Amino acid sequence: MNAPSRAALRLASIVIVGLSVSAQSAFGQSFGVELFNTLMPASGGMGGTSIAEPQDALSAMHGNPAALSQFEGTRFEFSGAWAEPTVHLDQTGQIPAVGPAIISPFSSTSDTPGSAVGNIGVVQDFRGLGCPATAGLFFATDAGVGTDYRSVPESNGTTNELFIISLGGAVGAQLTDTLSLGGSLSMGSAFLNGPFVGNSAMVPAYGLRGTVGVDWQAREATKLGFYYQSPEHFIFDDAIALREPGGGFDKFRNINMDLPQNIGLGIANTSLMDGKLLLAADVLYILWDDADLFRTVYQNEWVMQLGAQYTRGKCRLRIGYVYAANPMNPNPGISAGGITPPGGFRAIDYLQAQFAVPNRNRFTAGAGITDLLPGLDFDFFAGGMFHEGDDFGQFTHVNVASFWIGAGFTWRFGRGSECCGWQY
Repeated sequence: MNAPSRAALRLASIVIVGLSVSAQSAFGQSFGVELFNTLMPASGGMGGTSIAEPQDALSAMHGNPAALSQFEGTRFEFSGAWAEPTVHLDQTGQIPAVGPAIISPFSSTSDTPGSAVGNIGVVQDFRGLGCPATAGLFFATDAGVGTDYRSVPESNGTTNELFIISLGGAVGAQLTDTLSLGGSLSMGSAFLNGPFVGNSAMVPAYGLRGTVGVDWQAREATKLGFYYQSPEHFIFDDAIALREPGGGFDKFRNINMDLPQNIGLGIANTSLMDGKLLLAADVLYILWDDADLFRTVYQNEWVMQLGAQYTRGKCRLRIGYVYAANPMNPNPGISAGGITPPGGFRAIDYLQAQFAVPNRNRFTAGAGITDLLPGLDFDFFAGGMFHEGDDFGQFTHVNVASFWIGAGFTWRFGRGSECCGWQY
């Protein structure tokens, strides 16, 4: 590798880590709080479709790891994106505590700013060593949400910040000419502030998550993919002290939170236009009912992702559409994550409003250029989530909309390792 390439790699690493560290957690395009592959460099332009035939290795490692076997050589990828949500809350009734009311009626747009989000990965295949497998390491932004109404006195300091990043590894092995299996394991680092109104601070927690997947070449131009992703459990120690009668606070308590189990099924086809047109569809099923804290906020959710990519020479044009069922739970109960806040159902309705993503329709578009420089690919994507609102109980209403824009680079180096050494 020459000196300019090494310098470019170092610069890319610094940029992406900087983006990740500086990120604010306000992701309007998420499903519940999960991002999946909506902000990956190529999949981002195709509505996140990536289960059967992903167009970037980051999407394979972060989604169906079996599809990682489709990538050869050595690859370094990173993407950065900006997500800008608008969340407006109308609270028309008081939320009583054990003593006096702690939330009074107000109407305000959240002050939480947009988010700089980063993903980074490196991949190596081992076919040169006689092993039909590809392995990689990734750093990815998994989930996030954020609202901030502290500038409104009636909100009594309402703020909610959740941000989850993961560091993991993945491997995809080609067992036959048509069948690949894969798996990944990641360590998630989560940071939570709120979401209950009380005395709280940003608290970290850590969890493990595994994924297993299958990728099958069903026909010459058709691929099918499937994956199962395990839940990820977090315990935020001493995260919240709730308000007591007379204005004091109770002892600090733990908040239990899970990212849910996820099931994904995808299909991709390249039979049209002499293989230049890729059509893909993914179905996701998100099991919120089994996830601590979020089982109160959300119900199980279906997501349909549709994407297309047209290749002409070095250029690739992409478009995507996503329909996501409204995940908001109509029967939330009176506790969440092991916490029963004062105020009963009204307090839980208010809690749901901090995590509200009722939007059903999203559109994306993108473009890519291979060999922008020798061995360097560039991808660009953008998307928007249409304005939609929801009611939580009698007194709480939320309107949410967002847009996002991002880009990514991929460095490709040869076909992989050979017995006589690295070949570039």
